[in-house]
Amino acid sequence: MKKLGFVFVVLTIALMLGGNAFAQDNSVYFTTYFANNVSAAPDATIRFINDGDTAGNLWAAIYVFDNSQELQACGACEITPDGLLSESLKTELTNNPLTGKPVPNGVIKVISSSSLDPTATTPVAGLRGWATHIQSSANKYPEGAAPYVQTETAFHDSNLVSAEQTLLQNLCYYAQLLGSGSGTISCTPEDRDF
Repeated sequence: MKKLGFVFVVLTIALMLGGNAFAQDNSVYFTTYFANNVSAAPDATIRFINDGDTAGNLWAAIYVFDNSQELQACGACEITPDGLLSESLKTELTNNPLTGKPVPNGVIKVISSSSLDPTATTPVAGLRGWATHIQSSANKYPEGAAPYVQTETAFHDSNLVSAEQTLLQNLCYYAQLLGSGSGTISCTPEDRDF
């Protein structure tokens, strides 16, 4: 009878939590922001892991937008099962913008994909990501040079609707087609992490 009571308590707690106590996280789309991507500030980093739940390699299809909502760079970086991918904001994600202009602030969107092509993603759950954010504290120290503070947060799970997926793929396709080499990101191999 004690075992039955324990099972009842566990099921009750699961139902109170919205029935999600045993649900698997099937997120495939992640978003974050970046700010203060300027030469005087420290570099920001994004990191993704392949949780190993899916057999085989996954790709982080990465789309970098400026704060005017214009795609500046895109590409896909491979992550092996249980692997760690670390990318520098300054040297890999924003060093080759489509417009040729610096990208000090913006948004990063990532699709967890089984396809290495960011213009034809196949969403598959299995990636988890974090980003460092460079915060300016200039208003706290108005007399001197602006010091910067670094924080780290998880990428936000977002809802990937088919219209958004198609838009990201099309924007990346045309950026690669018309950019003449601009607008692409470079990926650091996992074993050469900085």
